[in-house]
Amino acid sequence: MTAPDLDAWLPEASLRVSHRRASRASPDELWAAAMRVRLADTGLLGRLVRWRIPGLARNEGFDALFREQPFIVLQDGDRAVVSGLVGRIWTLRRDYPELTGADEFRAWARRGTARVVFANWVTPTDDGGSELCSEVRVQAFGVQGRVGLAAVRPLVSRFQGLVGSEGLDAAVRLAEAPDSER
Repeated sequence: MTAPDLDAWLPEASLRVSHRRASRASPDELWAAAMRVRLADTGLLGRLVRWRIPGLARNEGFDALFREQPFIVLQDGDRAVVSGLVGRIWTLRRDYPELTGADEFRAWARRGTARVVFANWVTPTDDGGSELCSEVRVQAFGVQGRVGLAAVRPLVSRFQGLVGSEGLDAAVRLAEAPDSER
């Protein structure tokens, strides 16, 4: 598996954040573990996600989260999933229009909003292990969109490291745990 082609979904990002974590586990084991990580497994990251998307249960899995409203699955492949959402991501209201398909996401360009891609995938490494990768891209539209994105940029800068230190690390721990602890 190679990285998904995120340029096909969002080629002109105003903001990009990416993280990677290596593991001794095989690509299939690491992907299976990543699919089991729950919001409750990630401490502050899980709490921040639940604050931004009210109504999520602590035990909600990240895999299910990225497959349900307000997200839409754009690409689902072998050890990879790409999801998207659109709207005013900087407001405290849940202002994420429901999309009917990937083509609607690709065409989205409403002023005062943003388009966001979330991608997670696993690649094999030369030593027989694997690497879990995560990338988020954001594109803002219009002056209001750029102002809104500028307002949340400090929060993204402050908390984006939690994706790696809590989210990806949780998947690696699960993948590398003895069978009796999985």
